[in-house]
Amino acid sequence: MDAIHLTNLSFFARHGLYEEEAKLGQRFEVDLSCYADLTEASISDDYAQTICYGSIAETVERVVTQERFNLIERLAGAICEAVFQLDKRIATVKITVRKPGAPVPVHAGMFSVELTRHRPDAV
Repeated sequence: MDAIHLTNLSFFARHGLYEEEAKLGQRFEVDLSCYADLTEASISDDYAQTICYGSIAETVERVVTQERFNLIERLAGAICEAVFQLDKRIATVKITVRKPGAPVPVHAGMFSVELTRHRPDAV
């Protein structure tokens, strides 16, 4: 299966369990891979035969910045759902959501979740 990768997308948003996270906000980072058959685009050089990565990025941005979730697991799931709605040719989505400033009681670099989802209506 072919893939389109978007890496190191960064957004300011207000996700998190704690009231301070909702109030102050923080940075979230997203890596996303969309798996689809890109054979026609690779042969024809025709834009209509591919999946617009700009539209994928805008979809990710909309979910991250305009919705609010307690868990980054749910944020990642919501992004997958929105990407599947964007283009029916996308068969699988793999996503990593990183939360560099997670409020934990130890000095740590970064926390992340990774999900792989397959189109629910795939045959």
